[in-house]
Amino acid sequence: MFDNPRKATIVAKRATRNEALSIAGKVKNDQELYTRATAIDIVEYIAKGEWTATEVVKAYIARAALAQGKTNCLTEVLFDDAIRQAKTLDEEFTRTKRIRGPLHGVPVSFKDHYDIEGYDSVTGFSAWINDPAKKDAFLVSQLRKAGAIIIAKTNLPQMMFSSESVNPVFGRTTNPWSSKHASGGSSGGEAALLAMDGSALGVGSDIGGSLRVPASWCGVYSLKPTAERICGHGARDIEPGFEAIKFCYGPMARSVADCDLFCRLFLGKQDDVPQTAPQPYSEVELPKRLRFGFYASDGLVTSSPACQRAVREPVEALRQQGHECIEFDPKPLALEACRVFIALLSAGGHKTMLSHLQGDPEETMMFGYTIGPKLPGFIRVMGKWIAQYVIGDDVLAQIIDTSRGKSVKEFVEFTNARNQVSRAFYEQVWNALQLDGIICPVQSLPAITHGSCAYLTPLFCATLLYNVVDSPVGVVPVTRVTPGADDLPADFKAGRNGTSWTLEMAMYHRKYGVYNSERMAGLPVGVQIVGKKWEDEKVLGMMRVVDEALGPRGFGPGMWKDE
Repeated sequence: MFDNPRKATIVAKRATRNEALSIAGKVKNDQELYTRATAIDIVEYIAKGEWTATEVVKAYIARAALAQGKTNCLTEVLFDDAIRQAKTLDEEFTRTKRIRGPLHGVPVSFKDHYDIEGYDSVTGFSAWINDPAKKDAFLVSQLRKAGAIIIAKTNLPQMMFSSESVNPVFGRTTNPWSSKHASGGSSGGEAALLAMDGSALGVGSDIGGSLRVPASWCGVYSLKPTAERICGHGARDIEPGFEAIKFCYGPMARSVADCDLFCRLFLGKQDDVPQTAPQPYSEVELPKRLRFGFYASDGLVTSSPACQRAVREPVEALRQQGHECIEFDPKPLALEACRVFIALLSAGGHKTMLSHLQGDPEETMMFGYTIGPKLPGFIRVMGKWIAQYVIGDDVLAQIIDTSRGKSVKEFVEFTNARNQVSRAFYEQVWNALQLDGIICPVQSLPAITHGSCAYLTPLFCATLLYNVVDSPVGVVPVTRVTPGADDLPADFKAGRNGTSWTLEMAMYHRKYGVYNSERMAGLPVGVQIVGKKWEDEKVLGMMRVVDEALGPRGFGPGMWKDE
C-alpha cells in the first residue's frame, strides 16, 4: 500500500471504519424524501409528527455510505450510535410531544479534527490512531444539546494545509462531480459528503480557505465567521499556540438558511473558560439597495473564465434587482496579505506540524507548502533573482523570499504588517468605497486535478486575504463549468498584466495546464460574499440576497443524482 512503519495500524483502522459502515447495508437507501430536505425542514416535519428521527437518520446513513463509496469522504463512522440516539429522541418526542431543540433529529457531520468522546481524532496522522477523545468538543456537545445526531467525521489533508484532502491514514477524498478532481481542503470530506446529501449539516474550520474552497469546488454553502465568534475548543490543533492567523470554526450546508440557523445557535456561545467574543447572533436589517464591490481576478493571477463568469453572473443579477455593484482592483492589498500570510505561517519552519508525521510519508501535495523553509539561503536568493529578473515574475519572487524561517524579531514585524494591511484594507476598500459587501472568486480555478496542489498552493491567496484582514465570508454556489462558454481565450498570454507568469503557465498552458473546460465540465463554481469584521449576520443576509437573485440553478438538497 505504501511505505509506512505503522502500516498494520493503518490497515486495522481502515478495517474498523469499513466494519462500522456495514450497518448501512441494513437500512433502506431510497429515502429521497428525507435527503432532499434542509436541516430546517427536517426539524419542522419531525415536530409535526410526520417524520421520525430514526427514519431521517437511516436515510442519511444510506446516503453517507454511498458518498463514502464514491468519494472516500468518511473517517470515523458513528452509524450505530446515531441510530440509538435517534430512537431515544423518538421515544422522548412520543412521550412529551416536544422536540429537544432547534436541531432535533438533524443528521450532522464533523471535520475529523473535532473531538467526539470515544472516537479518534486522527487528523491524518497515523501516530494519533487509537487515542480516542475523552470529551466532546464544545460544538459537538452543543449540537447534541440542540438535538442533532452526529453520524460521521470526515476526511481532511495531511497537516490541514492543502486543497487536496489526502493523508496516509484514510487516503484521498475525490470530488463528487469528478473522480479526477479534488474535493478541496481542508474541509474536503465535509463538502463531498454534503454535496451527495450524506449529511444535513456539516461543521468545518478555516485558516486560509478551508471552509470556502471545498464548498465552492463541491457546490455547497459555507460561512467563515469572524475569528473568535464561534468557539472551537476541542478541535485538535496541529500547531497549538500559533495565533498570528487565527482558526475560524463554522458551518457547511446545502442552503443559506441552514448556515444561518447554525449561526443563530452558536455565534458568541461561550464554553466554561470563555475564549470567544461574547457577541451573540443579532438581527440585522439590510439596506433595500445594497452597494457591492467586486473583482473577477485578484491581480496575483488571472482567474479562469469559469471563475470570472461566476462573479459576473451574480453581479448582473443584483444589478437587475436594483443593487449597486462597482468593480475595484484589490491587487496591492491582496499581494501584501499573501506575503504576510506566507511569512507568518512559515516563521517556525513548519517544525511543529511536521513533528506529527512521526514516520508518515509527507504527501506530495504538501511540497509547495513546506518547501520554503527547507531551501538553503543561496538557493532562495538565486530562486528569487531568477523569478524577478529572468522570468519577470514579481509575485513568485515575493513568495520565495518570504517563505523562510524567521527570527522572533521578524515574526513580530510581520505580525505588525498583518495589522497594517488589515487597517489599510478597511480604509482603502470599506471606507473609501462605502461598500456593504464584496463579491469575488473563491479561487482562480474550479476544482483542480489530483496532485496539482504541489505547485499551485499560492492560489490560496484568493481566500487567505480575508483571514489576514479577519472578514466574515460566505460561499454561495453559482454555476458549473461549461465548455465553450468557459474556454480560455485564444489570445490569452500568461503574465500579461503583471500577474504571476509561472503560476499562469501551470494553470493555462495549452498542453500541460490544469485548466481545461472540457475536462472540468460540470464542476461547481462558487463565489465569496465578504463583509466587514464582526458583521457575520449581515454576510448571511447578503448571501441570501445573492442566492435569491440567482434563482434556481441546481444546487441545494437533492442536487446529487444517482448514476
